[in-house]
Amino acid sequence: VQLQASGGGLVQAGDSLRVSCAASGRTFSSYVMGWFRQVPGKEREFVTAISWNGVSAYYADSVKGRFTISRNNAKNTVYLQMNGLKPEDTAVYYCAVKNGMGVSRESREYDYWGQGTQVTVSS
Repeated sequence: VQLQASGGGLVQAGDSLRVSCAASGRTFSSYVMGWFRQVPGKEREFVTAISWNGVSAYYADSVKGRFTISRNNAKNTVYLQMNGLKPEDTAVYYCAVKNGMGVSRESREYDYWGQGTQVTVSS
């Protein structure tokens, strides 16, 4: 599975941004998809994840109510809509694929990773 993230950029606090992750190589609809983020000097942290059929989604408390994950299996793409962005959301955002049906918040359980896209929120 190859993952290509895109859509990051520089925005101001309060703005919205949507990042995308396109998957290729295997059947996309059978996988859990997740988004994680990382800032220099810190561990990669869970942001959100969505079940293979899009029915269930889980969010970190820090983004709940502001971020929305969705997926389009026909396009092999997962999206992260980020609203009400804050400076503390600044990070490199990574999409990831997990084999199996169980949604997880643990980065070690994800099998494939995209290259990351930078999101910078200025105050």
